[in-house]
Amino acid sequence: MRWEGNRESENVEDRRGQGGGGGGPVFGGRSIGIGTIVIALVGGWVLGVNPLTLLGMLSGGGPVVEQQQAPAQRPPADDQMAKFVSTVLADTEDVWRKLFSEAGGQYSDPKLVLFRGATRTACGQGQAAMGPFYCPADQKVYIDLGFYETLKNRLGAPGEFAQAYVIAHEVGHHVQNLLGISGKMDEMRQRMGQAQYNAMSVKLELQADCFAGVWANRAQDARQILENGDIESAMNAAAKIGDDALQRGSGGAVVPESFTHGSSAQRQRWFSNGLKTGSVKACDTFSASAL
Repeated sequence: MRWEGNRESENVEDRRGQGGGGGGPVFGGRSIGIGTIVIALVGGWVLGVNPLTLLGMLSGGGPVVEQQQAPAQRPPADDQMAKFVSTVLADTEDVWRKLFSEAGGQYSDPKLVLFRGATRTACGQGQAAMGPFYCPADQKVYIDLGFYETLKNRLGAPGEFAQAYVIAHEVGHHVQNLLGISGKMDEMRQRMGQAQYNAMSVKLELQADCFAGVWANRAQDARQILENGDIESAMNAAAKIGDDALQRGSGGAVVPESFTHGSSAQRQRWFSNGLKTGSVKACDTFSASAL
């Protein structure tokens, strides 16, 4: 992936030197993540939702409780991985600002928070074991960069573009938040059974995959970021974090009714939809006759 020398985002907050965030969870809005990695392997699949979503459900989607944090810090200038995620975030900003402008709207940039182990969020206590996630209540993407080692070594999905796909997916959730899509899901949550809610969650996640593909399409057109093997790297990552692949990897049975993010094939298909078309309209998973 060609990214060196491109603009870095100013919207990156480095909490890696602040410890584990302290205290217990403080409930607020629903968080949305790319996958359930460790905690979900133990218990998330039993209930069919990711851990921070559980916190949101337990709180009934109640009001956000402000978190006390140390002043935000920028990552060190010589931190290569932080430079990478800052550059990818900047690229998503450029793409989505243009897309929103073309539609007569205005894009509001999310923040990206780097942390280690655990950190407080407006959606509850974030844990590295949850994988990267987006919190609508504070409009921030959270990532422990150690996840990339998990992605490469435990899940078998190496490559910089696979790492970029992770960020673009979480930014896709931010786009959903700005468009009111995730808010509508929260409104419907109380009127659904668990199986129905899981099915809606799958559509939300697959749309975020498609939005990640839209970003890749537009970024390639504008800046030629792709190198040989990059698309295959992202498609491989989408396959490795499909619910069916994760369930098989944990040694358990594949239970489609418990899926919250979609199967490997579905995740690849919707990322590919966005990548091929570069169109937000091509990402309407909620109206699709088949996923």
